[in-house]
Amino acid sequence: MTKHDTFLATRRSLVERLTNWNDQKNWQEFFNAYSRLIHSTARRAGLADAEAQDVVQETILTVAKNIDRLKYDPALGSFKGWLLNITRWRIADQFRKRERPGIHRSPQHSAPETDRTRTIERIADPAGGDLEAAWNSEWQQNLLEAALQRVKRKVNPKQYQIFDCYALKQWPATKVVRELGVNIAQVYLARHRVSALLKKEIETLEEKGL
Repeated sequence: MTKHDTFLATRRSLVERLTNWNDQKNWQEFFNAYSRLIHSTARRAGLADAEAQDVVQETILTVAKNIDRLKYDPALGSFKGWLLNITRWRIADQFRKRERPGIHRSPQHSAPETDRTRTIERIADPAGGDLEAAWNSEWQQNLLEAALQRVKRKVNPKQYQIFDCYALKQWPATKVVRELGVNIAQVYLARHRVSALLKKEIETLEEKGL
């Protein structure tokens, strides 16, 4: 299973296996799947790279300490929402550290929820939306990447190349025909077939999500 396959499609079985702290393979799979999402969201919230790396570390640690609660408490909602909330709190911690130089706060001694909310509200979002919008954007982008990797393994390489150039890179059809040595019918057929497979793979990955 590749990084893109696991990204954003955490299976319930994976979450259940994470209850074993000594299972390095599954924790590495989890880290590979979600560290980029957490880091990108922290950066978009306005943190420096080093601060974003700290957010990744502290978020993963918080998940490890609370994974049993997620497993047994359906009221917590989806894994996606749960992970977002933890990431928000860890980002808020980093902004508080800026306000109070020299003071280190561990995750279990973070400020109350009301303080976290006030800090989050002050976070500048370069995209012009809130942190949840940034999170959803990153989530969907990586879901698309995961689906594309799955589709790429299922179709003829030439067909995928045509689809990549025409649909993803948005080359004009005439350029695709000229550069790849195919006819216009092949271009339209590749777009139709691969687009249908891509839609199916995205739906499959979404169904696997928690």
